[in-house]
Amino acid sequence: MSSIDRIDKIIDKYECETGVLIQLLLDIQKELNWIPPEAIMRINKRLKIPVSEIYRVASFYTALSLKPRGRHVVRVCAGTACYVRGGPRILDSVERTLGVRAGETTTDGKFTIETVNCLGCCALGPVVEIDGQYFGKQTTTTVGKLLASYT
Repeated sequence: MSSIDRIDKIIDKYECETGVLIQLLLDIQKELNWIPPEAIMRINKRLKIPVSEIYRVASFYTALSLKPRGRHVVRVCAGTACYVRGGPRILDSVERTLGVRAGETTTDGKFTIETVNCLGCCALGPVVEIDGQYFGKQTTTTVGKLLASYT
């Protein structure tokens, strides 16, 4: 099934509803790992939502991405509690291990690294989240083993 067919199938679920743009974009991203330009154009054409509004929403929410993302999204907490407990060292270790910097995706499309201001579990810092699963009290050694378990 082509990506346009997959996008159309998702749009079909929301065609007769209003106020669904955020959920629609989340569903497209879940299916494709990002929101490609052709998805924005299909939403515009089929649901008559202005392209500028779609881009505004898609670029505002950090949960949405207009760039291709890896199959596994690795988020490293950069909040105060994680920062003082070694968060920058954890981020450096993740970047070295995967060979890309925060905000980038590995060439094989397997991993995307992101930093976040807080993951909401400060007592466990430094924290790394991979695909929605939280891993607390990380060290450069444990985060290396953690990433290796996803390869």
